[in-house]
Amino acid sequence: MKIRLNDFTLSYEDQGRGIPLLWIHGFPLNRNIWQAQIEGLSTFARLLAPDLRGFGASDAIPGIYTMDLLAKDCHDFLTAVGIQEPVVIGGLSMGGYVAFSFFRQHPQSVGGLVLAATRAATDSAEGKANREKSAALVREKGVRAISEAMLPKMLSPKTYTANPKLVAQVREILETASVDGIIGSLMGMKDRPDSTPTLSQIDVPALILHGADDQLIPVQEAQSMHAAIKSSRMIILPDAGHLLNMEQPRLFNQAVKEFMDIL
Repeated sequence: MKIRLNDFTLSYEDQGRGIPLLWIHGFPLNRNIWQAQIEGLSTFARLLAPDLRGFGASDAIPGIYTMDLLAKDCHDFLTAVGIQEPVVIGGLSMGGYVAFSFFRQHPQSVGGLVLAATRAATDSAEGKANREKSAALVREKGVRAISEAMLPKMLSPKTYTANPKLVAQVREILETASVDGIIGSLMGMKDRPDSTPTLSQIDVPALILHGADDQLIPVQEAQSMHAAIKSSRMIILPDAGHLLNMEQPRLFNQAVKEFMDIL
């Protein structure tokens, strides 16, 4: 499905009934990473999964994609499809950064948070420099160069070796990203605000999920968020890396269903 939002057309999935659960994908991915969640959880909730601007089938717009801008897109999307009640916001990696921004902008619209493979802290000086290097790489060599550089780090070493079908699926998702989407998001993430002060302000139930073998964001980041968010629950999934929802879909879905049952 597609819908027009201000300066671009957004593509999305909308399946199921019940409490609205908005899935926000990470970088440089698209809504297809949530397919196992849409198939497994749509009998328990209304699952909404947009392609953020510049990714998947949504339009690519030149410019910096700040986390505030992407959060605004998500809020405008929910409004456009007629959702007025509080929603559960689920974000993976960059999607988690967007979820924090969404909470700051519209706390009354958030009924719960699912924070997967993400962190609250901003980029270090080294991290910022690496964002610039990645932007230069995609400008010079295109999207495939980013895909080849990131793919081995997105999954646990075990998954990367033993599950070639999933590796091929993730590669296909990565290579659908646009140059504008990649550069815009890199610059937005590079200068995103520190969300650590936001953690103590979160007054809704939160589920923190992390892969034990995440090569991009250490497990310690999940532990720090868990310590700071009141009434949060943390689950570390075994044999899973940064794309834990794709690597361990059964365990991921079970954790989300149990979380939704208490809301």
